[in-house]
Amino acid sequence: MCVKTRTRGDTGWAMAACLASLCAWPSAGLAHGVEGGASQAPVWFTQALFLLAWLMYALGAVRQRPRFGPRLALHSAMLVAGLALFGPLDEWSERSAAWHMVQHMLLMVVVAPLLVLARPLPQWRAVLGARADAAWRTLHRLSRRPMACAMLHAVAIWFWHLPGPYLAALASPLWHVTEHACFLLSGWLFWWSVLRPGRAHTLAAAGALLFTVMHTGMLGALLVFAHLPLYSEAQSAMADQQMAGLVMWVPGGLVYLLVTVWAGSRWLGSLEATPLGRAQASPRR
Repeated sequence: MCVKTRTRGDTGWAMAACLASLCAWPSAGLAHGVEGGASQAPVWFTQALFLLAWLMYALGAVRQRPRFGPRLALHSAMLVAGLALFGPLDEWSERSAAWHMVQHMLLMVVVAPLLVLARPLPQWRAVLGARADAAWRTLHRLSRRPMACAMLHAVAIWFWHLPGPYLAALASPLWHVTEHACFLLSGWLFWWSVLRPGRAHTLAAAGALLFTVMHTGMLGALLVFAHLPLYSEAQSAMADQQMAGLVMWVPGGLVYLLVTVWAGSRWLGSLEATPLGRAQASPRR
């Protein structure tokens, strides 16, 4: 009975994803100023891949049952990702740098950490089998290097917020899909490295988070205090750009800062626990 209940619950979430994406399909098809045709193939491919990943999780949950917390995190991450990528927000991001930044921050500071907390690899592996083990092992090894993951994430953030790549992503569905893939993959690796670092890498995780707080705050401040609009010549472009910078600087920076404090306290706790553990382990005289 428990297996059937869990299965129905995961399948229901997956069906909800299908319906939501189908409803958003027309709006995604008109994104970036191009209507239909082969140029929309990257958008359609992304939607198909998104639905496939969610359905594979639902099928994998039948064989490898997740706990309630990770299951809720996975469905929440996929729901937010679907709304950010295929809902009205994607259209709004075409006309406003501020909404574009909201879309980016949802992917990087909401969806990516939720995917880490969801731990979906056992469920996906239950469907894919050993064919994807090489990819999982590569990602796992990279996640053991928090600063390297933070640098990779920083490169993705700064590159796609340069005027050239930013405008290219607005003009081309292919580059826009590539931009989102860079944010999600680098963000997933970054949060994996800092939320699940292991005792040996706790300090490195705190340092990676502090580095991320600093460089994202710097980028947000640059957008706020720039003397010229970087992405548009419209009359309202400057105010829109400043709002985009505030979105990255304040709510985005607050998330990174809170997790930095958590990681630092975890590291300090490990320092206090180590002498205590040795004292308890030493024999009494």
